[in-house]
Amino acid sequence: MRVLVVEDEQALAAGLRKGLEAEGFAVDLAFDGVDGLWLVRENEYDVVVLDIMLPGLDGLQVCAAMRAAEIWTPILVLTARESERVEIMALDTGADDYLMKPFSHQVLVARLRALLRRGAPERPAVLASGDLRFDPAERRAWRGATEVTLTAREQALLEFLLRRAGRVASKREILDHVWGADFEGDPNIIEVYVRHLREKLDRPFGLQTIETVRRMGYRLVVDES
Repeated sequence: MRVLVVEDEQALAAGLRKGLEAEGFAVDLAFDGVDGLWLVRENEYDVVVLDIMLPGLDGLQVCAAMRAAEIWTPILVLTARESERVEIMALDTGADDYLMKPFSHQVLVARLRALLRRGAPERPAVLASGDLRFDPAERRAWRGATEVTLTAREQALLEFLLRRAGRVASKREILDHVWGADFEGDPNIIEVYVRHLREKLDRPFGLQTIETVRRMGYRLVVDES
């Protein structure tokens, strides 16, 4: 899923990006509140990680501006202040959760996945379409009773398609959410990874659930059985 991290400590931001990408997230970075607010207005994110102490606009101002603009993307606030008042202000301003620095990477990832599940009814703990299942927390996929081993990028692509099952996803959307908005490689890489998923999840089982929609993108066919 696509995450925006707004954090002015660039070493910490880079570490967050590396860790989250290893978990299958596509990550954009902003180093001040002004750029963060601009990015969230211009792009579609699944969750925002927002530091409180930011130059330009602080995290509370960014949060308030997002909600005033009716941008309801889940927000996880990071704060170095051990203050109940700051936590209350963040939640009252529109944040969905908060995490005190320093924090465990595993706890951060678990909270982000909880926010993703909470954000909309189509975000269950285990994603499924028919007998195709994927557990985002455990990073495991199954076709029926058979577990299928996928690479991190294949997992991210499968998660994206499952979350949009039945809907066409354009190549641009897939690149932004699976590879990240700053990806500068060949966009045909999507075709390579779609082929990988088909070879692992469809063809061995005599199925065709990942379909190409000509001139539009790809769709995972909804299986109600």
